[in-house]
Order: sequence, then C-alpha cells, then structure tokens
Amino acid sequence: MLAEEAGLDLVEISPNAQPPVVKILDLGKLKYANQKKAAEARKNQKVIEIKEIKMRPNIDSHDYETKMKAVRRFFEEGDKVKLTLRFRGREMAHMELGMQLLNKVREEVALIAKVEAEPKLEGRQMMMVLAPR
Repeated sequence: MLAEEAGLDLVEISPNAQPPVVKILDLGKLKYANQKKAAEARKNQKVIEIKEIKMRPNIDSHDYETKMKAVRRFFEEGDKVKLTLRFRGREMAHMELGMQLLNKVREEVALIAKVEAEPKLEGRQMMMVLAPR
C-alpha cells in the first residue's frame, strides 16, 4: 500500500529471515546499481596467464640471466610461469643437469614465487610451474 502510494516497489531484501525483510524502493534503480557494481568488479579483476620460458640444460650464464629477468617481470605482473627444459640428443643422458638448473631457478625466485607443480619429465621435456606469492 505505502509503496504504491509513493510510486515505488516493495522489494524483498532477505527472504530467509524471520520475518522476511522488505524495503520500499525503485526496483529499476536497484537493478541498475547492481549492474554497475558487477561491471566495476569485472573491470578490476586480473586474468592470470601462464607464461612459458623455454631453456636448454646447458644454457649460457648471460642467456640464463636474461630469462630470469623475464621470469621476475612475469611475477610482478601477477602471471604464473611454466619453465620448460628441452633435452636434445646426448643431453638425455644427463637429466641431473636439468634438475640442477630447475632447482637453481627455484632458489632464485623463492622469495617472490612458490612452486605450483614440481619438476617432472614428459618425454624429452622437463617442466615446472611457478606461481607468484
């Protein structure tokens, strides 16, 4: 009755409460405000991407530093990093070199990242996934 007289709507706020809670307000305005709030929340959220860094087990020190600089930049942007080590030919006989390299990377980024997927071998590739802390 009061809502009709005021030219507004009777909106049920929490139907599960005892007694149910209702408010007298403009339903169009409420829907518009909720729509705006949802759009604002979508605008502020960040889509986390998985960036891939590919290396070889016998990587040169300067190349390694360049790759690590990129890894740190990806973490600052809030992305995950997938490190892929590709073994070719006789390198397959020295898997421990690849493991040492991945452990070195893990120690270097220990303060800014955590290991999400432990290093594992898939065919001729060894992979490890790191996520920012």
